[in-house]
Amino acid sequence: MSLASSPDQVAAGFAGRRQAFEEQWLSPLAARSYPAVRHRPEDDCGLRTPFQRDRDRIVHCKAFRRLTHKTQVFVAPAGDHYRTRLTHTLEVTSISRTVARALRLNEDLTEAIGLGHDLGHAPFGHIGEEALDACLRERFGSGFRHYEHSLRVVDALERDGAGLNLTEQVRDGIASHSSGAPQPATLEGAIVRIIDRVAYINHDIDDAVRAGLLAEADLPAQPIAILGATGSQRIDALVHDMVESSQQAGEIVQGSQAGQAMAQLREFMFDRIYLGPAVRAEHERIVSVIRALFAHYVEHPHQLPPSVASDASLAQRVTDYLAGMTDRYCIRAYTELKVPRAFAG
Repeated sequence: MSLASSPDQVAAGFAGRRQAFEEQWLSPLAARSYPAVRHRPEDDCGLRTPFQRDRDRIVHCKAFRRLTHKTQVFVAPAGDHYRTRLTHTLEVTSISRTVARALRLNEDLTEAIGLGHDLGHAPFGHIGEEALDACLRERFGSGFRHYEHSLRVVDALERDGAGLNLTEQVRDGIASHSSGAPQPATLEGAIVRIIDRVAYINHDIDDAVRAGLLAEADLPAQPIAILGATGSQRIDALVHDMVESSQQAGEIVQGSQAGQAMAQLREFMFDRIYLGPAVRAEHERIVSVIRALFAHYVEHPHQLPPSVASDASLAQRVTDYLAGMTDRYCIRAYTELKVPRAFAG
């Protein structure tokens, strides 16, 4: 008997067992895994919930693999222990699942949103995002927001333009994870939105100390006294506060004291690191790279690769190509543009 014709007893009852489990265990406020709502209807998998299926599609897509070579804060750091956009994504997902489980919310949905939330980030972190946004505003009157582009990646760019056909709940969580976006429609999406900030503030402090840009003694005393002296202590305190505050409120919130302390740390990091001299020293070089490539492909669209959607506007096609680049690919494309191959090497 072939595998294709063998009885599938476990799969036949999976969805029913999962639905019964969710009704018994999950909070009434949690998103339910069934029925799956997708733009293109499809049969459910016999061994995975629809949100688990979305998770697997995200992890196996090309944009997810490229995150390992995209900057979090430090461009091409001289060390192997600094965060990348991929490690940030994994940290956000792990912490978010902890919160979801504690609140009896849907872990599968939370995980899928966490893994997919930054797929649309441009190269070189937020500096690259700012540069691409400025180019689009000046030339086309539009703009670039990474959370909107993350949704475009999963909807229209992956699988050679077919998209991943994710569920509406995962799509909503990806598109609304940033503070500049509308509020998420699910509590699971709201978890990722806050934990994204919890994670990057604390691991960026860790990286800045490792890089010698900060000393532990430089950190503002009041939020450190409230949240803890180490990154793990601060994350633990923020997670406990978020779980307890959210349980009482019936929505995903932070307590006023913890939220204010985190806001103070974020303001400190913007002053000292994100907008500080060490990171901004790379700013002009990154902006010049993005601007040069943007101008070149706008003027020479025939040089865009065939994989770039030909039915989109010129602004969108250039955006799709540049935003999809890793840091090192972007530098290589710029070098080839400025140094003809006949003279290279």
